[in-house]
Amino acid sequence: MKVIIPLAGFGTRLRPHTWSKPKPLVNVAGKPVLGHILDKLVGLDIEEIVFVTGYLGEQIEAYVSSHYSFPARYVEQKELKGQAHALWLTRDHVEGPVLIIFVDTIFETDLTELTSAPGDGVLYVKQVEDPRRFGVAVLEDGWVTRLIEKPTSFEHNLAVIGVYYLHDSAWLMRAIEELIRRDIKTQGEYFLADALQLMIDQGARLAARQLEVWEDCGKPETLLHTNRYLLDHGHGQTAPTENSIIIPPVYIAPSAKVINSIVGPYVTLADESVIRNSIVRDSIIDERSHIEFAMLSGSLIGRDARVSGAFERLNVGDSSEVSIADE
Repeated sequence: MKVIIPLAGFGTRLRPHTWSKPKPLVNVAGKPVLGHILDKLVGLDIEEIVFVTGYLGEQIEAYVSSHYSFPARYVEQKELKGQAHALWLTRDHVEGPVLIIFVDTIFETDLTELTSAPGDGVLYVKQVEDPRRFGVAVLEDGWVTRLIEKPTSFEHNLAVIGVYYLHDSAWLMRAIEELIRRDIKTQGEYFLADALQLMIDQGARLAARQLEVWEDCGKPETLLHTNRYLLDHGHGQTAPTENSIIIPPVYIAPSAKVINSIVGPYVTLADESVIRNSIVRDSIIDERSHIEFAMLSGSLIGRDARVSGAFERLNVGDSSEVSIADE
């Protein structure tokens, strides 16, 4: 089985963090989002992983080569024409069964069953309250009959989470070729959902499997939610601290330092970062960043950043009212 992982996008919803690193390398619960995805592939019979890279793609290659031993190939998407176009660029490198994973998502499922999946393939889906940011699947007797990319209504709420398995990758490539030839676009791009719809119209039987766990990593608030989920489910760890209180679950890298501070719950503190004289909760602090005399909550702090503040020292008499918040 070949695996295709498209990750050429700019990650604009996670700026400013994605100015200096690709979105898949944003840290969550102690490792990049891409690392959590690749960990799920360990133990599968994978012939090769094809990474479709773009902006700052050399960082992706450096991370994968230094942390994983999968056979890997890198294809550059120079023009961002959409998901299907990214997959089309891999057409000379895939054949037979293919697993496609988009790295906006962290999920829980058993991928070892894919090769025995019924029909022509599997799409993983999950019910969501607001489907307008996603592609959604319309089902009949468990089979996908229609795919709608970024619907404008709430009628259908089974979001396709970005994990697809197809027994015949050549059929997908033929559908994408037709998509491009007919210039079928959604919001100006070639979408995978439209290519899969062509396959369905040609008779492909694609099953839908619903997931209980799907964590979105595409926006700051969802990234923090994913951090909380992972720390709650076995990805936390602590390290020695100095005169500090740690409220689990947290991830504190062995080389990080916590001094005279209260940290947690739901804090990720990456390698060589420092928290001193501060209170930090529900936040992700990336590598080599320093937090001093600060109170942080719901925060994302990038690599090599410095955040400092000042605690207030007050002498307040009876029946007084003091407000020090910025209005």
